[in-house]
Amino acid sequence: MNTSKYHPLPIKTFETLAANHALHCVSIYVPMHKKGKEQNEHLAQEVLKKCIKDVHKTLQKYQLSDPEIIAYLKPIEALITDIELWRNPSEGLAIFLNKKGLNYYTLPIPFIAKTQVASSFYLTPLLPLFQEEEIYYLLELSQDYVKLYEASAFGLTNLHIKSLAPDTLEKAVGFDFKQKMLQFRSGQDAFSTGSFHGHGEGKDDDQKEILNFLNIIDKAVNQAITNKKAPLIIASTNNVFNTYKQVNTYPNLYAKNCKGDPEFKNKTDLHEASLKLIKPYFEATKKQQLTQFQELYHTPKTSYQINEIIPAALSGKIDTLFVEKNSDEFGLYNIENGKLLLDTKKEIQNSSLTNLAAVQTFLNKGNVFMLDPEEMPVKGRPLNAIFRY
Repeated sequence: MNTSKYHPLPIKTFETLAANHALHCVSIYVPMHKKGKEQNEHLAQEVLKKCIKDVHKTLQKYQLSDPEIIAYLKPIEALITDIELWRNPSEGLAIFLNKKGLNYYTLPIPFIAKTQVASSFYLTPLLPLFQEEEIYYLLELSQDYVKLYEASAFGLTNLHIKSLAPDTLEKAVGFDFKQKMLQFRSGQDAFSTGSFHGHGEGKDDDQKEILNFLNIIDKAVNQAITNKKAPLIIASTNNVFNTYKQVNTYPNLYAKNCKGDPEFKNKTDLHEASLKLIKPYFEATKKQQLTQFQELYHTPKTSYQINEIIPAALSGKIDTLFVEKNSDEFGLYNIENGKLLLDTKKEIQNSSLTNLAAVQTFLNKGNVFMLDPEEMPVKGRPLNAIFRY
């Protein structure tokens, strides 16, 4: 089980799950009900029990005997009484079972209860964890404290840049830092505006040392961040932020900073503040993608036809896929001859074509947006795509 606070689900784990193709792949999603009353009443465990019953009924359709089904589902049954699992719950629990064994993950998504049995795992509910357009970076910066995080709505991942740069100004300047600071700044923050005013060899040297420190941090940030399209937020005082802007070379530095000394901020509070700050940016990005679809509408570069979207997803042709939340299209797609058969509901011989399109688009480096029905570019169509070519 993956329970890391800052790594909700490694992408390699997702890829491994997506690579599983076999009979009787069981996928279960349940909300974990974190509130005290809900925990005391064991609501999440009751939901899981119901899901197990639903899966049992589904497996009966595959001509498996009851003893075979009970033995197969035993690892999931054991989770109901796993005290450690429920003691510190996350928002949701994702469970995957096949003949190779059980994998389960507590994740920061309040899933709607759902089960599916197919020839592959149902992974669409996990995709918001990797929504590329909503990843940003957060640099905590002061003269005594430097940390860089990859961030999203689901948490912070420490990128550990200590090996790339000093984490304090003192380490960059040397052992005489404190004495020199006392001599020239008279109690001011080393980065304050007043510290850079006036003349004299001492003040010029101190200014150079501070800028040198920030230059080193800037280089480390650029080295650590691979996705240069993502915005970078600085968590710092205004003085530090204004000074850092003088040396910054990162191409997408966010115009506003999370104000205050980050060293003394609670990480949860800082994460929430950064999310609030960056929200308008992501809203604009999503709107831009939706506008692009409308501009390309009625051209070969967009589609809402599932018979066009499925082969495009498999071939890596999709740049952006809009998926209607909590909606599924079921059927069969024959890769060899390109034939698509649509069904009105889940049957034992078919699978979710929505899941196939979304997962393959993601694995082929496309963007996947999970949208409410009223947000979809073409209403009433659960899949809308923008093609790369």
